[in-house]
Amino acid sequence: MSQVLVASNRGPVSFSLADDGTLTARRGGGGLVSGLAAVTGAARAQDGDPSQPDVLWVCAALGEADRSAARRAPGGRLDLDGHDTGGAAVRMLDIPAATFHRAYNAVANSTLWFVHHLLYDTPRLPHFDAHARRDWQSYEAYNAAFADALARDAAPGAKAAVQDYHLSLAPRMLRDRRPDLRIVHFSHTPWAPPEYYRLLPDDVGAAVLDGILGADHAGFLAERWAAAFLDCCEQLLPGARVDRAARTVTRGGHVTRVGVHPLGVDGERLRARAAEPDVAERRRALRAQVGDRKLIVRIDRTELSKNIVRGLAAYREMLANHPEWHGRVVHLAFAYPSRYDLPEYREYTAAVQRLAAQIRDEYGTASWDPLILRVDDDYPRSLAAYRVADVLVVNPIRDGMNLVAKEGPVVSEDGCALVLSREAGAAAELAGDALTVNPYDVSQTAEALHQALLMPPDRRAERCTRLAAAATALPPQRWFADQLAALD
Repeated sequence: MSQVLVASNRGPVSFSLADDGTLTARRGGGGLVSGLAAVTGAARAQDGDPSQPDVLWVCAALGEADRSAARRAPGGRLDLDGHDTGGAAVRMLDIPAATFHRAYNAVANSTLWFVHHLLYDTPRLPHFDAHARRDWQSYEAYNAAFADALARDAAPGAKAAVQDYHLSLAPRMLRDRRPDLRIVHFSHTPWAPPEYYRLLPDDVGAAVLDGILGADHAGFLAERWAAAFLDCCEQLLPGARVDRAARTVTRGGHVTRVGVHPLGVDGERLRARAAEPDVAERRRALRAQVGDRKLIVRIDRTELSKNIVRGLAAYREMLANHPEWHGRVVHLAFAYPSRYDLPEYREYTAAVQRLAAQIRDEYGTASWDPLILRVDDDYPRSLAAYRVADVLVVNPIRDGMNLVAKEGPVVSEDGCALVLSREAGAAAELAGDALTVNPYDVSQTAEALHQALLMPPDRRAERCTRLAAAATALPPQRWFADQLAALD
């Protein structure tokens, strides 16, 4: 097989550091990790040379524990230092902390993420000044560090799979260094339409587009995100020629194909994990807590785009409009911390907690807690909630895909109804059997929750079966393999 290099901000392993200096490794998860493992199997060294593994994953050290591990390992190669990396050789880059912080928090998460998810409060933000230029220089340096590592480690003719908005510049930088490589870039986020993308400084917006066009293939989760990327290239990038029929962009003599690769879930693996004893234990605890009441479940990170506050407001309005549900339904809201080092996210988490408290104060009784909010991350508990949910609500303002909408139906015991935002990428595949809503319309979402609770069990089970089939049609293994195949 050709050598495969994967580049992503987060790698397949992370570390914690004890007071005595002991490092503890924890395996990563998610579609990329499982997809890579299934496609490549164990990382075999070419001709027995450990410096030329069949699979090499390049990632960044995310904190001081990761940096310590990267410094102790030879050249940052964690697999050569005895760490379990899931069968792949892993090079963790020790990027200076200040550079990483500005690139990751100020540009990737506070600028590019906000643009692609349409999150800015535009009367006040964004505000691109001299500090923003300094941050952009760090983002360039961060991407250059990845391009340097990939260029150094790649065998002739290798395939490089560069992941997401953190590394928008890396494909062009890598092509300049190693024109012999075949490069794919995949965007896990939505892509902003041109009129919103123009919020970026002109040169920054052009650099991001040109960076991705350094790849031979640019992948997206949904047709609408791919179309928006083509629109931006056509309208905002001088010298770019877009062929919509062939779905290609040509610039400077280089052709980039644009593809759509929806990411599904590994049904067999997910169901097996949901059947393990720790999940069963949490399922019993949830049932003991809520009794035989109907269950509305949501599982999210406290990420601005997930729209948790409007989702809770919709539940509150449903209780106001339909008092027949008082005492008969419980909303399990699992909102796990995200990006807590950014003030916007701390404020948003506080807003979620305030509204949850108001709902409990307004409707709760001595024998009925209408809302259970948990902010501590507990994956087995999330799987248990999937299993027993009557209704799963997924109402993001905007989402590249949203795997919660796919995972829930796959592990549901009796079939759950899905209330789904039309702005989630998953809606392209699941809308036919979901109750789709405008994520900004709280009243519509409240009525959708009511209708979902009223749905007859047999109809709910039939729809859930079809949702599960759609969710598992393109599992991570195929998703990743299709991207590599596109380079051929």
